[in-house]
Amino acid sequence: MAESGGSGRGPPCLGAAAALRRWEQLRRRAATPWARGLLAVAAGLGLLYAVLRVPLRLRDGLAAVTMFLSTLTPKFYFALTVTSSFISGLIFVFEWWHFRKYGTSFIEQVSVSHLRPLIGGAENSPPPPAAFSAGDNDTSRQNMPECKVWRNPLNLFRGAEYSRYMWVTGKEPLTYYDMNLSAQDHQNFFTCDTDALRPSDTVMQKAWRERNPQARIKAAYQALELNNDCATAYVLLAEEEATTIVDAEKYFKQALKAGEMIYRKSQNCHSQSPQHEAQLSKDLESHKLLGRDTNVLVYVKRRLAMCARKLGRIREAVKMMRDLMKEFPLLSMLNIHENLLEALLELQAYADVQAVLAKYDDISLPKSAAICYTAALLKARAVSERFSPETASKRGLSTAEINAVEAIHRAVEFNPHVPKYLLEMKSLVLPPEHILKRGDSEAVAYAFFHLQHWKRIEGALNLLHCTWEGTFRMIPYPLEKGHLFYPYPSCTETADRELLPTFHEVSVYPQKELPFFIHFTAGLCSFSAMLALLTHQFPELMVILAKAVLRVLWPVSAPSVLASS
Repeated sequence: MAESGGSGRGPPCLGAAAALRRWEQLRRRAATPWARGLLAVAAGLGLLYAVLRVPLRLRDGLAAVTMFLSTLTPKFYFALTVTSSFISGLIFVFEWWHFRKYGTSFIEQVSVSHLRPLIGGAENSPPPPAAFSAGDNDTSRQNMPECKVWRNPLNLFRGAEYSRYMWVTGKEPLTYYDMNLSAQDHQNFFTCDTDALRPSDTVMQKAWRERNPQARIKAAYQALELNNDCATAYVLLAEEEATTIVDAEKYFKQALKAGEMIYRKSQNCHSQSPQHEAQLSKDLESHKLLGRDTNVLVYVKRRLAMCARKLGRIREAVKMMRDLMKEFPLLSMLNIHENLLEALLELQAYADVQAVLAKYDDISLPKSAAICYTAALLKARAVSERFSPETASKRGLSTAEINAVEAIHRAVEFNPHVPKYLLEMKSLVLPPEHILKRGDSEAVAYAFFHLQHWKRIEGALNLLHCTWEGTFRMIPYPLEKGHLFYPYPSCTETADRELLPTFHEVSVYPQKELPFFIHFTAGLCSFSAMLALLTHQFPELMVILAKAVLRVLWPVSAPSVLASS
């Protein structure tokens, strides 16, 4: 059996070896000079045949096309031009709508996203810019602008202001993205890992995650049933259930009373040093509770100061803000000084405003539209009453006027969207709960609260109107290089569209030119519509014109075909 098996496998091995030897012989013969020459001659003959044969077929094809076109009636040309005009018009309308809504051309977007990778363009495309961190140097700051969403320090009350606007106008003033960011903020401010120690805090932890406002309010009442001193429950009711500022202030006063009591208890627990290692975990828990209770207390005091400001008790609001900043100096990231600036401007206490700016308008601190434009307003106040463009053009600008103009240019470079709202060239909407610095959302928030302060100073808006556009001559390429600040970030438009309501027209800087395909489709639509009109009015003349075009395009085959027709 072994022998028969071996004999059965022998012939295939011999056949494979013979085939391999024949292949080696053919390869050696093909490598000889005469074989290469023969292959070159054969390739040349094939190419000559293709060169001679293709024009003959092309001429026959052109003759057939010309014959077909010459037999067409004017009705066909009219239908063709009307259809072309209609389709190009639809494409033009869709391109325009997509550009107005998203700021980009749909055709260009599809080309970049899907066609460029197919043709190998993705390898050569530069990487997208990233946001810089606080530790980067100045060069990286110039190359990588920041796009970070901040909580609006002057945000309105949900129930007393945003909801009332929706009841009156039927429009939703807040976007889902904005409200989702607020929900995340509330969870960070008002919850911690040790909420299980307090049943009411456990209920409130679930309440902040609820999307339905009524479910949140119901959960707040459940928390108060478990603990009548639950400060965060009063905060939620003040923000969302209260329909007036007076009602909101009542809830916040109850939250302040409960919050101060809980804060003192947390301080006492935290101040007790652990006796042994078993109490280290308790000390850690008390530290977390203290941090959460501090956030609650600061939030409540700040909102109480804002209630006093809205109810006209401005000096009381200023005192509360100053005391809060002294008591918690490390919480400067909450931007309480912007609330203080607005209240001081309402009091017309410009010396106090200048003192606040001297502390916070520092090169090492992050800027905002409130700081930059308030500094410009104070310098404009010194010269705006006597400022006249005609007089300034004759005698030149004084030192004070130069300082005011430079301050305005600095503010406009930081946020170029604000002047249109201050000059009432664009309509305002309710500011969102979050803003993007240097973006349209920050401009809306600033102008909503500070427009009255600019109007109060005589000539300030006139000076702004005469000088603000001069900023753009100093920064011809704002996305590449800035003058006093880092280059303007290119990501603001996308974030602002998420933060601002859909019925608001987002301001875009620098102003984008219309994409090529909008011009192309508009021209194609107009041209085909004109051809359709001429074909309908002068059918015989347009047929003659079509035949003339054919004669120009195909001078060889067209004359005989047209003559025979």
